[in-house]
Parts: sequence; structure tokens; C-alpha cells
Amino acid sequence: MKQFLILFTVAAFAAFSFGFMTAQGDPWNVPDNFKSLKNPVTPDKASLDAGKVLYNSYCVSCHGQDGKGNGKRALKLNNTPVDFTLASMKTHGDGEILYVVYSGHREMPGFKKKLLPGKEEVTTGSFGKTRNPGDLVNYVRNFAK
Repeated sequence: MKQFLILFTVAAFAAFSFGFMTAQGDPWNVPDNFKSLKNPVTPDKASLDAGKVLYNSYCVSCHGQDGKGNGKRALKLNNTPVDFTLASMKTHGDGEILYVVYSGHREMPGFKKKLLPGKEEVTTGSFGKTRNPGDLVNYVRNFAK
């Protein structure tokens, strides 16, 4: 009986731990060359306005107007979209955000296969030659302020 209790306790702990790890989700696995990237676009009014246009075209349906992950499509997803207003967003570098936008994460589609302007150079590990990727990152970052 004592062995059964020990085995049951170990099994229950393992099941709980696995469930907790799954509920927490998997971390962003960002390549090193993206981690050190700095956004070359200054987050001025023009950049934020341009970023908002891109955000409204590609992101608002899941992340919502206020960036809290409460867009209309969010209710249909298995995982809640990232809340950009959380302080933890400040811990992610510009290149990390850029990488996730273009590569995707969990249910979020990667935009490297879509027609998001400026995507060609981003897939090679840079912010590219257009302002679009930098404008979008600036706008997403603006929610956490």
C-alpha cells in the first residue's frame, strides 16, 4: 500500500507538472542573429502611424485594437494571443519581435509567406530595406508603454 501511495504521488506530480508546462506554452525560440537586431526606424509619429496601418491590416483581428490579445478571432483560437500591454513585452528585443512576426509562434501565422511589405529582407535576418518591419515593431512596442 505504501508503494502504491508513493507511485500514485509521483504520477500525480508528473501529470500536474506536464499540465502546467503545457499551459504555460512554449517559449519563443529566436535565433541569435535576431536577438541582437536593433530597429533602425525611430519610433516617431510617422512610424507609429504607418505601423498602425500595418497592425490594423494584419494583427488586429487576433490581438485587438488595444493590443491585449482580445481581437474577434482570439475567441476561436486554442491559445490566447499575446497581450502587448504587459510589462514582459519590454524584455523582448526588437529583433525578437520581428522574428516572431515573420516566423510565427504557435497558432500565430508567420508573415514570411504572406504579402506583408518588406518581408523579403527580414527572412535573411535584418530589418530590411523598407521601413515597414520597423514601423510595425515600433507600433507593437508602443502598447507596453
